[in-house]
Amino acid sequence: MSVWNGATSFSFAHELSNGHMARHDVYVKGEGQPILILQELPGIGKETFELADRLIAAGFKVYLPHLLGKLGKANKLTTLTNAVRILCIRHSFQMFRFGAQSDMAEWMRVICAEISDREGGARLGVIGMCLTGSFAIPLMAEDAVYGAVASQPALPARHVTKLHMSQEDVDAANAAMAEKGPALAMRYTSDHLSKQEHIDALKAAFGDNLETEAYDNENDEPGRMHSLLTLHFSGQAYERVEHYFKTRFGMV
Repeated sequence: MSVWNGATSFSFAHELSNGHMARHDVYVKGEGQPILILQELPGIGKETFELADRLIAAGFKVYLPHLLGKLGKANKLTTLTNAVRILCIRHSFQMFRFGAQSDMAEWMRVICAEISDREGGARLGVIGMCLTGSFAIPLMAEDAVYGAVASQPALPARHVTKLHMSQEDVDAANAAMAEKGPALAMRYTSDHLSKQEHIDALKAAFGDNLETEAYDNENDEPGRMHSLLTLHFSGQAYERVEHYFKTRFGMV
């Protein structure tokens, strides 16, 4: 039985400019406008599949690359083990880099073009979360991408007042969003990983080309909340994301 019932998959490889080959399985399910979900640090667990299935029920087709970790599990332990894995593959992901994106951004740009080709030239939406949150907005510069959500962006892990992207990335995304429309960034107000300073730095760079949202803990749940769309699910945040993409793709 598939770990995500009803999904198909394909393997997609691209050689990065640093000489390393990045190859990842991509899971696909649904019909409609394509949405690329970039996994967060804890991994792809049942909550990630639930997010994908919500989008599918809303009329989207989801592409879900498995970037790291054990497929089907996401919790505090997998967050730790995946952080260790990233240290081992820091040629692809650089959690502390600022002023430039991680090399993995190259693979993400190419998979966006691949998805568009597979969908007959359709434009797609992108959701980045936590580790991948800061990758989503620069992807707006790609011809294939027409909407981007940065959910709880947490990079760079240090120097949080700076950006995990270059000025060239910022300029290209701003130029594209001036034509296509704004991206969306959001976080929990109590989040200690995706800080307000992360959002402030993004807003300073993108101005009116970036819409931002902050959410309080729903139902007075204890503790610091982080994963808006998965592990610490916020119905308000999900509804905002669904409405954002439906509006962007003329579905409302």
